[in-house]
Amino acid sequence: MILPHFWIALLVVFSWKVGVLDASAGDADPRYRVCVKGCEETGCVEERCFPHCKFSSNGVSLDGPWYIQEPLYLRWKQWDCQSDCRYHCMIDREKEREALGYGPVKYHGKWPFKRVYGIQEPVSVVFSALNLAMHFQGWLSFFILLYYKLPLKENKKAYYEFASLWHIYGLLSMNSWLWSAVFHSRDVDLTEKLDYSSAVALLGYSLILAILRSFNVRDEASRVMVTAPLLAFVTTHVLFLNFYKLDYGWNMIVCVIMAVAQLLIWAIFAGVTCHPSRWKLWLVVVAGGLAMLLEIYDFPPYQGFVDAHALWHATTIPLTYIWWSFIRDDAEFRTSNLLKKAK
Repeated sequence: MILPHFWIALLVVFSWKVGVLDASAGDADPRYRVCVKGCEETGCVEERCFPHCKFSSNGVSLDGPWYIQEPLYLRWKQWDCQSDCRYHCMIDREKEREALGYGPVKYHGKWPFKRVYGIQEPVSVVFSALNLAMHFQGWLSFFILLYYKLPLKENKKAYYEFASLWHIYGLLSMNSWLWSAVFHSRDVDLTEKLDYSSAVALLGYSLILAILRSFNVRDEASRVMVTAPLLAFVTTHVLFLNFYKLDYGWNMIVCVIMAVAQLLIWAIFAGVTCHPSRWKLWLVVVAGGLAMLLEIYDFPPYQGFVDAHALWHATTIPLTYIWWSFIRDDAEFRTSNLLKKAK
């Protein structure tokens, strides 16, 4: 959805804070540091030893550096000795802190989540997958409405002038939530870049679509004039993040500017249009704003699973349904008006 992706941009802002504040209270804890160092030398945390860490009695690797010893299935999952050492040392340290009456702290910029079948943030993964499913359902219902319920032109094309644009939007949205789920499953450099790149691409395209629909740009030449510079900028920015520098600060600025711009465009459109479903635009804006309080009021995961960010993912699920409902209403509204003018 376009408006709810304004809040995705703010999510990028908070992700940026995680990136730049990698040195958190947890990983600065001397006991945690000693645990991780000992694990990396021996491959064990107390009585738990990891079979994919192979060391000799004096701590020297048997088969080369520990980070290339992983079995194939572990390399595919991107788990390694260091990740396991950090995870189990974190869990043990949090148990010690809890016994002393202390609350959870962040480690390497993240709250201490409990893994489920190797997944780092299982609840966020589930909600990301549900968002993906909601976008698929929304796009599919939009497709069925256009080509099986509404009248078609003689060439079997839809009367709705923005149909192809929404199809592309649906594909980009599903792609973005797919990589969100993957990133929350395992946070490594590759998944981080794919998640960021997908979010930026979706935000950039959403801004283009907001301009074209709000200003009712139907002429192909005018569409190209609007799209070309924005598309060039977004493409350049994605290439910059992936092949030059993953600059969290600059990415934050870019995402917030694009998000605020489209938010204002849609808000103005909702305020001046006579569209029968304009209330849905306002609902998404207001509800999305309230949902963002979950990101501002960050709290540690309940029972190691559900944190504020996971709950924010949950709130975007009904907003996605409302947004695609507006898109379908818009297709019916525009088609009806065009048929009336054709008579």
